[in-house]
Amino acid sequence: MNQRTLLITLSGPDRPGVTSRLFSVLSGFPVVVVDVEQVVIRGRLTLGVLVAYAGDTPTGTGGTLGALWTAVERTAGDLGLEVELSTGSDLQEKRRRGRLHVTVLGSPLQPAAMAGIAGRIAAAGANIDRIERLSNYPVTCFELAVSGADPDTLRAELATEAYAQQVDVAVQRSGLHRRAKRLIVMDVDSTLIQAEVIELLAAHAGCLEEVARVTEEAMRGELDFAESLRRRVALLKGLSEETFEKVRKELVLTPGARTLVRTLKRLDYRFAIVSGGFTQLTDALVEELGIDYSAANTLEVVDGVLTGRVVGEIVDRPGKARALERFAREAGIPISQTVAIGDGANDLDMIAAAGLGIAFNAKPVVRKAADTAVNVPYLDAILYLLGIPRAEVEAADAEDGVTVVERR
Repeated sequence: MNQRTLLITLSGPDRPGVTSRLFSVLSGFPVVVVDVEQVVIRGRLTLGVLVAYAGDTPTGTGGTLGALWTAVERTAGDLGLEVELSTGSDLQEKRRRGRLHVTVLGSPLQPAAMAGIAGRIAAAGANIDRIERLSNYPVTCFELAVSGADPDTLRAELATEAYAQQVDVAVQRSGLHRRAKRLIVMDVDSTLIQAEVIELLAAHAGCLEEVARVTEEAMRGELDFAESLRRRVALLKGLSEETFEKVRKELVLTPGARTLVRTLKRLDYRFAIVSGGFTQLTDALVEELGIDYSAANTLEVVDGVLTGRVVGEIVDRPGKARALERFAREAGIPISQTVAIGDGANDLDMIAAAGLGIAFNAKPVVRKAADTAVNVPYLDAILYLLGIPRAEVEAADAEDGVTVVERR
């Protein structure tokens, strides 16, 4: 039997009972519901209902197709809404290839940026099926459901536009894996915290300028990390181990760090930190934040003073990638379900190895290599890349009695 469809779209001021009234009218006709979508923005409603019926003119208690149209139009008029009706012959929407999630972050997010992003998507022959706001502060973030595009091609196109518009854009495949349990592996210095730990120690040792210079060379990828670490640690020789406690008090978490960890732990994610810094300081972060796994270097201490040497294997660029793989095995999570976050050249291998590599306020070489970059100063913006809206985070915090201060 021939199947026909009718798309009913209501728009106008929202009020209680609109959806109920429309479906009550439809219940008097021999139609079945195929699709429904409803959105309210600042009190303005758009409600779309797609129904299907057999034959050319549905008949029943409500009469013909014309009678259905009349009933819907009358109901819309009673509710003070505009109505649009259109018929078709496709029972189901044709599924397009390459379903993707495109996440756009800006602070602020200008109309020109959205125009540029939408234009690139259209030029790629793709379609924006749905747009949802994930956050309106402290950054504005929208998630676009896109179909009909090759992910690698679209990612390259949108990266160019993002740079031109000074916004952040991430392109990820749709599917169940976005909702599966994941492992988050994060760098520490200048990512989880707002400093380089070795520079804090150097300030107490009186050699900050020299250590900072070597650190910058290593972060830019101009100097082998292991060698740079040995050179910097050697400058700390003779420093009292009591300095560790002083530096612990100087550590400042990046804004949004607590929110990021707390939210992902609620969702049964596993969280790890991997650092070219030192266990004498990262261990405190593990305890404070409830982190599941950690790897870092250990400074040698003899008779209460630093010897200027590192104990054991150095956690360098390859070592960070090995740590990610080890943590994934221990957590029973495939590499494809891991997320690596970092800012320097030392993080490149783990960013490349992870299922999703994120450059956070990173050096150019890292931004170029990562799947996506976040350049706003809020670590919890990473939640939006995982499809987690701010409203749901704040609702969970309120339910658990988390204060505003604790959120950041």
